[in-house]
This record gives sequence, C-alpha cells and structure tokens, in this order.
Amino acid sequence: MKRAWRMPAVLPAIVLLAFLAGCSTGGIPRRISEPAASLQQLTVQADGRWSIELRLQNYSSIPMRFERVSLALQVGEDAAGTLVAEPGLTIGPESADVVTVAFDPSANARLLLAGRLADGGGIGYRIEGTIDAAPADRGKVRDYEIERDSRLSPVPGLPGVLR
Repeated sequence: MKRAWRMPAVLPAIVLLAFLAGCSTGGIPRRISEPAASLQQLTVQADGRWSIELRLQNYSSIPMRFERVSLALQVGEDAAGTLVAEPGLTIGPESADVVTVAFDPSANARLLLAGRLADGGGIGYRIEGTIDAAPADRGKVRDYEIERDSRLSPVPGLPGVLR
C-alpha cells in the first residue's frame, strides 16, 4: 500500500511568516503634505466680536505640530481682518482638530454679517495666509500657504451662529 504524503503542521505557519516578512516595508512611509484650514463655525458675540472655530486639517502620514496661523479673512467682498493664533497643537496623521479664535472684525464686515443674519442668509468667505507647522517628533517649522473659498450658513435655532 502506498503511503500518502502529509504536509507537516508547522509548514503553513512558516509560509505565513515568510509572506508577512516580504510585505514589510520597515513601517509607514513619512509623507508630509500641505495642511488645510477652514472656518467650522462663526459665532457673533453680544459685544459684536466674533468667536471663530478654525478647523486645522493634517493630511500628512505623521503627526504634525501646528505652531502658528495667520490668515486674512474676507467675508462677502469686505476684508474682515487677520485671524492670528498660536495653537501649539499636535494633530495626528490624516486627522483634524479645531481651535477657537477670538476675532474683532472690521466695522464693514460686522455690518455686512449682521445684515445677512437679519435676512436669514449665509455669506461667502475667503481665507488666505500661512500655517506654520512641523513634524511632531522632530523637524524644522515650515510656512504653508493657505487659500480657501467657502460659505457659511445660519444655524437654525442658534441666533448669531453660522456653520
């Protein structure tokens, strides 16, 4: 009688380990991409100043440290002023976080937004400037140029709040 060949029980484990070793690239590659910024929410305070929730987006494959933000803000066709913040915030890979910035807008921007809110309408905005960021583990801080055009709309039930 002919004896059937049997595969040793350890062979599948050896094949799997060899496959996994071949797939290894020594870790996740370090890819640093330009960050982005947008206004997540704008709240008009009782004194006429604005509280702006600025969303900072890290598109890199590694955590990035956001040191400084300086963005010229335009609402409608009017210059509102410059958003300046020093968040000192580390944002994980391909993630985002929000920084609240107190903002004293120009008189024209304040009046324009008050009119739009009274009419129940939204408003377009533009931010343009720089974000200073660096890899969280090490690295030199670099200026990234930012430009974004978008729109904010009133939030139903929350007077003076736009998203």
